[in-house]
Amino acid sequence: MPMNFAGRFAGRSAVITGGASGIGLAVAQRISEEGGRVSVWDRDPAQIEQAKALLPELHGVTVDVADAASVDGAARSTIDALGGVDILVTSAAITGPNMTTWAYPAEDWQRVIDININGVFHCNKALVPHMLERNYGRIVNIASIAGKEGNPNASAYSTSKAAVIGLTKSLGKELAKTKVTVNCVTPAAVRTAIFKQMSQEHIDFMLSKIPMARFGEVDEVAALICWIASEECSFTTAAVFDVSGGRATY
Repeated sequence: MPMNFAGRFAGRSAVITGGASGIGLAVAQRISEEGGRVSVWDRDPAQIEQAKALLPELHGVTVDVADAASVDGAARSTIDALGGVDILVTSAAITGPNMTTWAYPAEDWQRVIDININGVFHCNKALVPHMLERNYGRIVNIASIAGKEGNPNASAYSTSKAAVIGLTKSLGKELAKTKVTVNCVTPAAVRTAIFKQMSQEHIDFMLSKIPMARFGEVDEVAALICWIASEECSFTTAAVFDVSGGRATY
């Protein structure tokens, strides 16, 4: 069971993209339990309602993170509803198909890039000016160990997650003299609904690469994210945190 740091997020408000399921929902639960207010941004309104059944106090917005106008609208409505946003966790992502790069359909490639990196860009861009006005912010972008190592038969996903790391490092340095920090985490495979988008062969490959010989748990990743999103993480920005069961090589 995860430890509870009562009141850690008291007075703070968080936006979590892809927050209606998986890692995003686990983060939403912890922040809510530890005194924060949470808005989940998700493309599936039914999943948002399911999340609200679990956390009745949740604020939810149906958002397409690949659409800048949709993200800007969600930012405005969330700021109005919560009175401000202090924390952004970008968890929304898709895997795309598992196949070789030369066989990869261009439309699938574009969709992965649009959601996994352009979506992170749109969300960061929409909320950074607001955080600067408030003189406080914690941004945690969810990348992947695939962005460091490059998984075969997952070129679009690996590329998009490498780009998330690059964006995080660039934006973090741009904001380094402010009270807004920008970091990312690079999980190895965590068994969530996203596995339904992958072939069993690819799932087996990912497990074979983890020295601990098991998949991560959503609560293990959420624990790290919540520390990075807290006031305690005050002297770290533009950094990459591994949660990979020993898989990371750098």
